[in-house]
Amino acid sequence: MYEILTLNKISKVGLAELDPAKYTCGDAIAAPDAILVRSAAMHDMPLDPKTIAIARAGAGVNNIPVPACSEQGVVVFNTPGANANAVKELVLCGLFLASRKIGKALDWAKTLKGEGDAVGKLVEKGKGAFAGPEILGKTLGVIGLGAIGAMVADGAKALGMEIVGYDPFVSAKDGVEIVTDLAALYAKADYITLHLPLNDATRGMINAETFAQMKDGVRILNFARGELVDNDALLAALESGKAAAYVTDFPTDAQLGAEGVTAIPHLGASTPESEDNCARMAAAQVAAYLETGSIKNSVNFPNAALPADFTVRTCFLHKEDADFGTKAAAAAAAAGAQVQNLCTAAKKGMGYTVVDTDKAFDAAALGAIRTRVLGK
Repeated sequence: MYEILTLNKISKVGLAELDPAKYTCGDAIAAPDAILVRSAAMHDMPLDPKTIAIARAGAGVNNIPVPACSEQGVVVFNTPGANANAVKELVLCGLFLASRKIGKALDWAKTLKGEGDAVGKLVEKGKGAFAGPEILGKTLGVIGLGAIGAMVADGAKALGMEIVGYDPFVSAKDGVEIVTDLAALYAKADYITLHLPLNDATRGMINAETFAQMKDGVRILNFARGELVDNDALLAALESGKAAAYVTDFPTDAQLGAEGVTAIPHLGASTPESEDNCARMAAAQVAAYLETGSIKNSVNFPNAALPADFTVRTCFLHKEDADFGTKAAAAAAAAGAQVQNLCTAAKKGMGYTVVDTDKAFDAAALGAIRTRVLGK
């Protein structure tokens, strides 16, 4: 029986992927085999030695101590694309929020409560304060053309926008002018939307220097991670008029109430469909890893699509070593075990080697971070 700790409320649709005859799930399991998490912060949470997998029901893994997990042989999964449509829809909404001052207009309209028959005249008199441009024919710069960015580009194109895209891993996309230099995107875009991970290279990428390369009155949408944008540079750009609007799902204290900022409380993936999709994918990936050793959508170890049938399967999580597979096969042969299948791969300095044999063998001398032996 596998024990799964849930750190947040995980969709019942997702948990239904876990056979109750094989799995016990709950929020009070002290020594879980795996953890399912959404947004709970795990950086100060000690991991039990029994824990071998963490699955984030979502794309970002900033709440998980990934390097520490790698060192302990804990495979960290995410669910890329599972919430993409939900985020795309809110980003498209953000385009209109950035243009038409809808949020401020709604707040102002509430102040007319109690004015009785005068409301109509007051509306006509005051509406000019909330005018804004149409998006038709404007240029949207999409930074990051992954699952979400690609869908945003398609949706904005359907709304009549011209699309300029930047992604070092994408060389072509229908309906998108691909540029290989962010400066070229900044120079062309009336609107810019961010869809890329937060790391040392991207932290604060929207800053005073990059604002200087943008059009006057640029409108920025950030539904990726708040730290992609330098807070002081943003507020200065809004105050000077260099930026006309900033719509974000990750507001800071300084941004709340600032002129030109539309702050949304991290609603990008907050749809029942998205929560179901993410939980279903996370649970399925954990189950496949626990039961068969297969890895899909790990952020710290390589993918491994493995045969469903095996007699004895030995799985090694180790530091990257081009010769590890050869050494594992040799260890099996030395123990008289016949190798039936071998898979080895590496990612970001970490390696994963799987050896299927007709019987178990001792491979402790190989020095893996973690070794699992599965048998049928």
